[in-house]
Amino acid sequence: MIHPTTNQTLDTQPLQCEEDRGEPLDLAGKHLVLGLSGGIACYKSAELCRALIKAGATVQVVMTEAAGQFITPVTMQALSGRPVYTSQWDSRPAGGVANSMAHINLSREADAILIAPCSADFLAKLAHGRADDLLSLMCLARPLDKVPLLLAPAMNREMYAHPATQRNLAQLQADGATVLGVGTGFQACGETGDGRMLEPEQLLEDMIAFFAPKVLAGQRVLVTAGPTYEAIDPVRGITNLSSGKMGFAIARAAREAGAEVTLVAGPVSLSTPRGVIRIDVKSAQNMLEAVVSLAPAASVFIATAAVADWRPAAPSQQKIKKDGSGQAPSLTFAENVDILATVAQSAAGQSGVLFCVGFAAESHDLHENAQAKRLRKKVPLLVGNIGPDTFGQDHNALLLVDAHGSTALPRASKLFLARRLVREIATRIKGTSANAQATT
Repeated sequence: MIHPTTNQTLDTQPLQCEEDRGEPLDLAGKHLVLGLSGGIACYKSAELCRALIKAGATVQVVMTEAAGQFITPVTMQALSGRPVYTSQWDSRPAGGVANSMAHINLSREADAILIAPCSADFLAKLAHGRADDLLSLMCLARPLDKVPLLLAPAMNREMYAHPATQRNLAQLQADGATVLGVGTGFQACGETGDGRMLEPEQLLEDMIAFFAPKVLAGQRVLVTAGPTYEAIDPVRGITNLSSGKMGFAIARAAREAGAEVTLVAGPVSLSTPRGVIRIDVKSAQNMLEAVVSLAPAASVFIATAAVADWRPAAPSQQKIKKDGSGQAPSLTFAENVDILATVAQSAAGQSGVLFCVGFAAESHDLHENAQAKRLRKKVPLLVGNIGPDTFGQDHNALLLVDAHGSTALPRASKLFLARRLVREIATRIKGTSANAQATT
C-alpha cells in the first residue's frame, strides 16, 4: 500500500522478457490433445500447434488417416516434440502405458481435446457416437466431466450451411462440446462464405479464454478505449497519443473472465478481441452518445478512453487555407461533457448497480491527481498511470486508487495488468454484493 500523503513513483523501467516480469505463460501446465481431421485447413494446424506450445502448453497430436493426406505426421511431430498417433492399432506406449489402448491413455492425461480442423464428416461421426478411428475413439472414451472437447469446424460454405451439419453442431453442443465457430472469407474451393477454420491466433485466444477463471460470469461490461478526434476542419483535428491498447486488453480480459463485453473504441487500428462487441466512434460527443445508450444495460463501466476535454466550438466546413499573412486561424473551444462523471453520477452509478472504474493519464503527481479525480467524479475505483510512459507501448504500470488508499501494480504487459485489474474489479463487486445482502 502507498501512503496517501506521499508522492507515488511507479516502476517504469522496461524489462526484456515475460520471465523477468514474473508473468506466467497463458497455457502453462496445460496438456492438450490436438486432433486433426481431413481438410486443407490442416496447414493452419502446424502454426496452431506451435502457438499453443509457445503459450506454455504441451501438445499431443492425433491425426486421422484423411488428415495425413494434407500434412504429414513428421511435420506435426517436429513441431510438437512428441510422437504423433494416427492409428487405433498403434502398439507404441501412449501416456506411459504399453497396453495398445492409445484411445484411453492419451485422453486420460489431457486437460482438453481440441479438434482443429474438424471436418463435416468428423462432426457427423462425433454427433452419432461413431468411433472407427483413433481420434473419434478418444473423443468417445474421454471422461466427460474431466476432459472437455473443443471443435474448430472447417469446410465449404455449402457444407457448413447444410441442415445436417447444423443439426450435428447443435447436438454436439447439447452433448457438452464447445464449438469455437468459423471464419468467413475466401475458401480453397474458390468460393467465399462461412466455414473457414478460425486463424491460429484466434484459436489460441479462444483456448486461453476457455481455461481462464470466470470471475465476471454474468456481468455485462462496457469499456471505452483509445483517443477521440475533434475536427477543426474536414482534414485537420485535435487528438492525443492514446493507442487504445490498455482498453482493448481490458475488454479481452473481461471476456476471458466470462463477461459479456461491449467495447466503444475511438479511432484506433487494433483488432477486436474475440467475443467482444465493438462500436467505433470518432469524437467525444460520439462516444458520449454511445456510452449513455449502452450504460443502462451494463453492470460494470470501465472508462479507459483518453477523451478530449475540449473541442473546436465551430469546426470549419471547408479546409482552412493559409492566406500568406503568417497569422494562425483563431479557434474558439467548447468543453466536452465528462463521460465518466456523467455515468458515475447517474442513479445506477451512485447506487452501485453500475460499478464504475475510471482511468487517469497524468504527467506528474500521480497519486494526488488520481485521488482528486476519483473524488471529483465520484467513482469507487480510479486507475492512474503516467501517460507519456504508456501511450503506444505494450507495457504499463498502474496505480489503483480507492477510498482506502492506493496499490501499485508494477510495470508489466498491458494484458497481464488488465487481468489483474479484472480480478480486482470482480473482488470488489463481490464484496459490494455481500455488503448489500448483509444490510437487507
